Amino acid sequence: MPSTPSHSGEFAANFPSHSSISGARNTKSDHSSIAPGEIAIGVVIGRASEYFDFFVYAMASVLVFPSVFFPFEQRLEGTLYAFVIFSFAFLARPFGTVAFMAIQRRFGREAKLTIALFLLGISTAGMAFLPTFEHLGFASIVLLSLLRIGQGIALGGSWDGLPSLLALNAPQNRRGWYAMLGQLGAPVGFMVAGGLFAYLLSNLSTEDFLDWGWRYPFYVAFAINVVALFARLRLVSTNEYARLLNERELEPTNAIEMTRTQGRNVLIGALAALASYALFHLVTVFPLSWITLYSIRSISDFLLIQVIGAALMALGVVASGLIADRFGRRTTLGTCAALIALLSAFVPMLLNGGELGQNIFILLGFVLLGLSYGQAAGAVTANFPAKYRYTGAALTSDLSWLVGAGFAPLVALGLSAHFGLAYVSFYLLSGAACSLAALSLNRALEIRD
Repeated sequence: MPSTPSHSGEFAANFPSHSSISGARNTKSDHSSIAPGEIAIGVVIGRASEYFDFFVYAMASVLVFPSVFFPFEQRLEGTLYAFVIFSFAFLARPFGTVAFMAIQRRFGREAKLTIALFLLGISTAGMAFLPTFEHLGFASIVLLSLLRIGQGIALGGSWDGLPSLLALNAPQNRRGWYAMLGQLGAPVGFMVAGGLFAYLLSNLSTEDFLDWGWRYPFYVAFAINVVALFARLRLVSTNEYARLLNERELEPTNAIEMTRTQGRNVLIGALAALASYALFHLVTVFPLSWITLYSIRSISDFLLIQVIGAALMALGVVASGLIADRFGRRTTLGTCAALIALLSAFVPMLLNGGELGQNIFILLGFVLLGLSYGQAAGAVTANFPAKYRYTGAALTSDLSWLVGAGFAPLVALGLSAHFGLAYVSFYLLSGAACSLAALSLNRALEIRD
């Protein structure tokens, strides 16, 4: 998800006092005033709706798509093909960011956000109406791919600057706390999506679920998108929101110029959170696929364990704000990367350890994910000059998702199926190593500069 500026001394901007902000607010009419609590609510609602769409598709890629779109393949190969299409959104997302930044420069924030969220809703709801391979043949796979690309473009375009605005207007000693609020959307979205799929699997026959039941979560996703659209437009259409963004210079800039002058910061920022993004899919999507293929345990029961894990992740995200405000965001992120590296050594033992081992991996993995992901967004984006922070934060997030998470389910399942779970350990360990190296490099460059 879009990134937020970093903690304490890692910020590059100078912060006006809260009194000056309050005074400026008082010059506006009541209907255009935005309280910090409203910004926080807008951030959480917006991110939760996006993550719900995200997890509905991810779970369907494991539980539905291999059977309804790839029935001509064995279950493993069908799941791998579904994960290939899953990655298309991450490939498309940076292009969506660049395209919608241009739309914002020409037509404004409201037009950009409305178009992006309608595209996201249409792409998601369109999947609910897709004919299966049995009815449309390979054309159904092409349509699924196009709709998945539409989701990615829309997610790139839905960056509204709210997380950055919230973090920049936070008290100096509470920036870690405010930065984690947007990250709460991930566990909330997973809990709703996982609970919904668990309910459907428990109450429908396999035939009914694969015939029509799987389509219901995509309808729900469209309805949630409509609610989220109005909640976010309530904020971005106000004069106060525009003024605050202008004060912080949170405006789109030319992506080519930004990449040419700030490419180093984009790359370091993306790699710094790689451990968190790699772990993201290794405790959500990959275990679901592995259990579906290689375990006899109930899928609905396993989803409920993951929902419990997501609740623990939410607590971890909240705790990360307190920890980061005490010790610093980079220190928090580096410590979590080291703990993720430690967890990677136990992946084969836990996933092969029966229900108890699998449950321990899921619950412990979600806790670590919450602690790391809570501060993963933009830990080093303060390196961007103010002029480039808005676009730089969005592209850094896009690259983090692409490199760290976009291909994680495909790679992890392919490696574990053909070479064993030990290779999943190496994959996760490599992400942790990249994070630690990027954080060290960022610190060294900051000292040198």
